[in-house]
Amino acid sequence: MDTILIIERLNRLEKLLIANKKVLTFEETCDYTGISRSYLYKLTAAGSIPHSKPNGKLIYFERKKIVRWLLQNERKSVKKIGDLT
Repeated sequence: MDTILIIERLNRLEKLLIANKKVLTFEETCDYTGISRSYLYKLTAAGSIPHSKPNGKLIYFERKKIVRWLLQNERKSVKKIGDLT
């Protein structure tokens, strides 16, 4: 029981540390966004997600750009739409 609790706390701490980094690795981006490795590879190959390949091999992501990308195409709630009319 104690081991499970420790592992859960370590996972939470790791997520907090990743959230404070400016540049994320491929694996960190998967963890941060919840996107699977295979889907993230598809997104990068298609150029659908902002990323960098400084040496042509490793893939890096700027956290701010990833957040912006995740929040694109915002949908307004029914209440907000009603407030506009």
